[in-house]
Amino acid sequence: MHPTSSSGKHRPKKRFSPFFFGLLDAASPAEAPSAARSRFRRFLSYYRPHMPLLAADLACATLVAGTALALPLIANFIVSRLPQLAAEPDTLSKILLLGGVMLGVFVVQSLATFFVDYQGHAMGAKIEAQVRQELFEHCQKLSFSFYDQQRTGQLMSRISNDSLWLGELFHHGPEDIAISTLKFAGAMAVLFWIDPVIALLIALIIPFAVAYALHFNRKMNVALRTTKERIGTINERVEDALAGIRVVQSFANEAAELKRFDTENQRFLDSRKAGYRSEAMLWVGMDGFAQIVTILVITVGAFRILTGNLSTADLLTLLLCVGVLVDPVRRLDNFIRLWQEGYTGFVRAMELLEKQPDIVDEEGSMPLTGVKGRIKFDKVSFRYAENCREVLSNVSLSIKPGEFVALVGPSGVGKSTLCSLIPRFYDANQGSVSIDGHDVRTLTLASLRRAIGVVQQDLYLFSGTVAENLLYGRPVASMEEVLAAAKAANAHDFIMALPRGYDTDIGQRGVKLSGGQKQRITIARAFLKNPPILIFDEATSALDTESERAIQKALLGLAKDRTTIVIAHRLSTVRHADRILVLTEDGIVEEGSHDALMTANGVYARLQTVQASI
Repeated sequence: MHPTSSSGKHRPKKRFSPFFFGLLDAASPAEAPSAARSRFRRFLSYYRPHMPLLAADLACATLVAGTALALPLIANFIVSRLPQLAAEPDTLSKILLLGGVMLGVFVVQSLATFFVDYQGHAMGAKIEAQVRQELFEHCQKLSFSFYDQQRTGQLMSRISNDSLWLGELFHHGPEDIAISTLKFAGAMAVLFWIDPVIALLIALIIPFAVAYALHFNRKMNVALRTTKERIGTINERVEDALAGIRVVQSFANEAAELKRFDTENQRFLDSRKAGYRSEAMLWVGMDGFAQIVTILVITVGAFRILTGNLSTADLLTLLLCVGVLVDPVRRLDNFIRLWQEGYTGFVRAMELLEKQPDIVDEEGSMPLTGVKGRIKFDKVSFRYAENCREVLSNVSLSIKPGEFVALVGPSGVGKSTLCSLIPRFYDANQGSVSIDGHDVRTLTLASLRRAIGVVQQDLYLFSGTVAENLLYGRPVASMEEVLAAAKAANAHDFIMALPRGYDTDIGQRGVKLSGGQKQRITIARAFLKNPPILIFDEATSALDTESERAIQKALLGLAKDRTTIVIAHRLSTVRHADRILVLTEDGIVEEGSHDALMTANGVYARLQTVQASI
């Protein structure tokens, strides 16, 4: 669909036309003046790499405007000189010569129009692709906290839908402005040269046409803004329903999903109708302006011919010039539409690009090298947002290099959050997290995350083959290393049983695999990365008992000589851990080996008892 924006009314500087700033006002009802100017400057900056092509495009646009004005002047010359030409012996050859000149003007105009349409569109498409690339690249850098508050459907709408009209605006914007300005100025100059009275009457009508256009331009913006928001909501609805189609059908809730979609679809339709109503009013007004000007020229021109103030040739030229004058009005209408749909989408894109990631390399950050794997939490407290409760409060713990540590406790006490602070998916609000004595905030993110392998609770596989998903852990790995990682994760046998083995396409998010198969592939992916620090967040929750035992055995082998943290719901997974930490809302309340904690008969022992009774 088309983009929306949020920008603001401001008083234009003299170097820009009031009309243009009227458009900027209408396109940006909520944006601060300084922000609007800053974004407009950034908008113009995208032309910088394409300046030679832009210059050629504008030169051809000038030719289009110039040739359009040349034709009425040549026609005036022919009609006004007909009596003299008729008296000369070579009348036919001279008329043919003038016809040839007009044909030449037409050929130049056609070639210039072709260049503007083809190369101009290519330039717009390149800039559109550049903006889309920047959006995608920037989204890769944004922190987990950003995605905690965003909906994927809305982000998809900004990256894909909002950029659709950018290419058209980047192409048509300069040429429409150039052609409209030159044609309008040239046509008005010819009108004043031929008959100042008629020209003045036309000039008096123009401000009313501009005011009319701006009024419905603002109405279109409101409708477009609502439309872009509602198409994002539709994207969310579609994504949820289709991604969860198995859940929908298992609960026989197709009718409920259809009703929810129909509600959002109807709201979107209402906003589209409002936009089309304003657009129709704009088109009617612009066409009406053209007709009124034509009627004015014919009526007043006829009267002035009768009074001897105008010749028939001049009236013909005036009518031809009115045709030239109407084209800028139509281009104005087109530019308004493109401005609404393109620039407002550009503003939305800039709003996303201006979002700064919470987690970035601090100034003077150094790479993490020679990792031994000592991890320390020093009085760490964390909450996800200012108005949220504290998930971790004053937590301190130390993990030795190469130690296999298990983290257990009731749901919702912050086990996953604690582990997310190590690779800096989030930063602690208070206290510090360090690796080998280095505060993680002083380390470069790339080196820190290369040193840590994470198998998350929320399994995610990419569209593609099994091998491609495994190589995501280490793209430069050999096939022998891929096979070894799969065998270590007890995944090789089921992979070989697939139709094409490691080259089998697993579908979006691994939809063609079972939950246990997906989990083993994600574990194999972490094995292939072979990092000095490993974090397993409920890594065996979707495995059957036999597979779990195989993974436990592989885990013990993989954990050797590297620091390993395992978050486990199944306590059987962590029996052989060097140390078990029991985390509750009061912090770490117990720690020790399995046997020691069972002997202590505390929280861990109670958790074991509850699980054994299930």
